Amino acid sequence: MAGEAAAIHIPVLLPEVMAALDPQPGGVYVDGTLGLGGHSEAILRRSSPSGRLIAFDWDEEALRLAKERLSCFGGRFTALRRNFAEIAEALAELAVAPVDGILVDVGMSSLQLDQGGRGFSFQRDEPLDMRMDRRRGQTAADLLAKASEGDLADIFFYYGEERQARRIAAAIVETRKKTPVGTSRELAELVARVIPKRFHPPKIHVATKIFQALRVAINNELENLARFLATAPDLLNPGGRLAVISFHSLEDGLVKRAFKADPSLIEQTKRPVFARDEELARNPRARSARLRVAEKNGKER
Repeated sequence: MAGEAAAIHIPVLLPEVMAALDPQPGGVYVDGTLGLGGHSEAILRRSSPSGRLIAFDWDEEALRLAKERLSCFGGRFTALRRNFAEIAEALAELAVAPVDGILVDVGMSSLQLDQGGRGFSFQRDEPLDMRMDRRRGQTAADLLAKASEGDLADIFFYYGEERQARRIAAAIVETRKKTPVGTSRELAELVARVIPKRFHPPKIHVATKIFQALRVAINNELENLARFLATAPDLLNPGGRLAVISFHSLEDGLVKRAFKADPSLIEQTKRPVFARDEELARNPRARSARLRVAEKNGKER
C-alpha cells in the first residue's frame, strides 16, 4: 500500500523546494505537512547520511502510509500526528531546536483527493466530512446543516472568494428544510444548479471555490497558517530557510505579509515561484501551487 501511495503522489515544486532548503548532512529539517512523504523523502536523501527530519501531519492514514514508506531511514526520520501550527511546542518537547530548514505545503494531498472518502473532492459521491483530523471538530455536513445563511455566505465569500456566495447560501438553507446536504455530489450539484450558466468558470468546476471554503473553515486552515508563521522564524538557525507552498491568494497573502513584517527574515522570493511547464504536464494539480522562501538573518550561505 505504501508503494501504491508513493506512485500516486507527486510532490509539487520539488526541485525548487530542494534548491531553497539545500539539505545538508548533519542538518535538522522539518516537514510540517508530511502527506505521503514525497518532499520528506527528498530531504532525507539529500541530507544523507546524517541529516535528520521531523515531520508532522494530522491525517492518520497519510501518516501511516508515509511512515511505512520512509521506514528505511530509521532514526533519521521522526513523524508526529500533530498540525503544523504546533511545531514550536512539539520541537520543544523533543528538545530539537533550532533547525536548519522548515517546509510547509498547505495544499491537499493526492490521498485525500483520490482516496480519502471524506468529501474533499466533487468528483465522487462521499460524505461531507472534510476534517483533516477526524478526532476533532464538526464535519462540513454539520456546518451546512447548522450555520445561518449569513454565516454560510461569509464563509463562501471570504474563504472561497466566491461572488455567488449569498445565492448559494440561500439555496442551501432552503434545501435543508426538506433534506440535508450531506454528500459531495449533493453539494456540487446544488452549486451547479444555483449559479447561472453564464457565471460558470471555463477551466475549473463551478463548485471548486465552495469546496475550498468549507475545507478552510472546517480545519481552521488560515488560523493555523497564521499561528505557524508567527512562531516558525524563531525555530530557525541563522541562515536556515523557511519554505511555504500555498495554493490560493488568501494563504499566499498571509505568507507574503508575514515574511515582510518579520525583521529576522530575508525574503528569497520577491514574487512567488510557480510550477514550470514540464511539471504541469506531469501534474496538473500543481497549477495553483506557489512557493515563497525566506532566510533567517545572521549567516551568509
